[in-house]
Amino acid sequence: MPLDERFKGVGAALITPFDEQNEIDYPGLKRLIDLVTEGEVDYLVVQGTTGESPTVSSKEKLDILAFTIQNNYKSLPIVYGLGGNNTKAILDTISSMDFTGVDAILSVCPYYNKPTQAGIIAHFTAIADASPVPVLLYNVPGRTVTNMNADTIITLAAHRNIIGIKDAGGSIEQSMDLALRAPKDFILLSGDDNLVTTMVSVGWHGVISVIANAFPKEFTDLTWHALEGRFKEAARLQLAFLEFDTLLYIESNPVGIKKCLEIKGICSADVRLPLLRASEGLGEKLHAAMIREGFI
Repeated sequence: MPLDERFKGVGAALITPFDEQNEIDYPGLKRLIDLVTEGEVDYLVVQGTTGESPTVSSKEKLDILAFTIQNNYKSLPIVYGLGGNNTKAILDTISSMDFTGVDAILSVCPYYNKPTQAGIIAHFTAIADASPVPVLLYNVPGRTVTNMNADTIITLAAHRNIIGIKDAGGSIEQSMDLALRAPKDFILLSGDDNLVTTMVSVGWHGVISVIANAFPKEFTDLTWHALEGRFKEAARLQLAFLEFDTLLYIESNPVGIKKCLEIKGICSADVRLPLLRASEGLGEKLHAAMIREGFI
């Protein structure tokens, strides 16, 4: 099978805007969708970690998805976050959900339970067997504790309905191993914004990006410069975002990127507990960096 080009390039891992009552800010979400679409991202990722999925209710998740589909005026592909550490609950959700408008799901490695690699394979095989749309794996050991190793990923890549992976493990060695061994039609996506140029240079296909929420055009340009072999141009932009990438996670994701969006007038920087909105000091550093790099 050929590589599914819909998920090459940049997927914007959309934040969830909240209003002063801590409810979903749909006008803010509309402005965000318009911003990233006008910034020429390649697809939208709804209710991943950056969307504060742990503190968004099941009903809210579906309402956000429906709103995004309704306001997706360029009909960009949509990836929906659907994962967890209770395999049966995920299968129950799949069996009851309407997937109209969803092009793929992004499913995180089970967290807290600390399954073996064999358990991870069984978990994702069950999801992929049940899902009516393709599955993108998500490896983020900094949050899940357990790393999906390269052998596990290659085993899962043989499943007809598992089409790729977002890997935020930060291991260049594992990234190179996957580039070497993965099937040619298996989509390799960086989960680390600061490693995009490096990972593309060894054969990866793009990124699911946090930074693309606030700076979609710049980050899409960066990624496609790399994908099309213009590594000098890609490196220039990559280095411009180096300080940003550090600042964004000092007080946890999506605290930093929401502050950037507030500075740009897109939505509030409010988050849901147990996260707290960006401190005054972090906000000042982000504002200064945005001015210095010419992003505002």
